[in-house]
Order: sequence, then C-alpha cells, then structure tokens
Amino acid sequence: RPIIKRDKIYEVDEMRTFIQRKSKLIWIVYALERTSKNVISFCVGKRTNKTLHAVIKTLELSKAKKIYTDRLRNYKSLIPVGLHAVKPFGTNRIERNNLTLRTHLKRLNRRTICFSRSLLVLNSVLKIYFLG
Repeated sequence: RPIIKRDKIYEVDEMRTFIQRKSKLIWIVYALERTSKNVISFCVGKRTNKTLHAVIKTLELSKAKKIYTDRLRNYKSLIPVGLHAVKPFGTNRIERNNLTLRTHLKRLNRRTICFSRSLLVLNSVLKIYFLG
C-alpha cells in the first residue's frame, strides 16, 4: 500500500478496458496525487457507484483538500460539495497518465491483440504497475 499523506489535491478518473473479449467491458478507476503524480488508490470493476466509492473513500479518509474529476454525474453524489471540483483543465495530469498507462501496458490499449483473460490477472498487473 502507498503512503497516503493528508491535505493533498487529487485527481480521479476512469479508464475502459475489456477481459477476454470486447463485449466484456471493465473499468479501472484510480486516484492520482497531483504534485507527486503517485497513484494512491485504484479499483477494477463495472462502472457503478460501488467501484467509484472504493477509490473516493480512500481520499476522504486522507482528508483531501480538493478532488478534481471529469463531468461524470456519479461523482456528484459520492464526493462532498466542498471537496469536489470540475475545472476545464483540472484532470490534465491523470489524463496524461492514462495515455502513459495505455502505452506501457498493451493489454489496456484500444486496438490490440493483447488482453487480460481474467479479472485477477488484470488486477495483479495493475498492482505491480501502480504500487511496485
């Protein structure tokens, strides 16, 4: 587990991938600390409030100063109003990290012959990449 510091600014985003075939969509939701660009928390699952809440809960426990997200409606109900911010360039760092992640891990690429066969393998690869 990464060391989570208090009173930091975080960016949260989700990224789509698939398991076994393109009809089995899966989402990777993760939080990035803005200044150090370290991944603090991530969760792999369907695009539901349960998956998003797993990451948001970690940020709330760390007493975050501000949490920047994109315009996904689910965030409004999960993040308190004082912490949540949606700015035009608020998620630049995490969007750039999405591109780097897709470049380094070919199984996350949109058009590729590499893919994950199970959720366990995908979760393990992401743990090694994010926390290793």
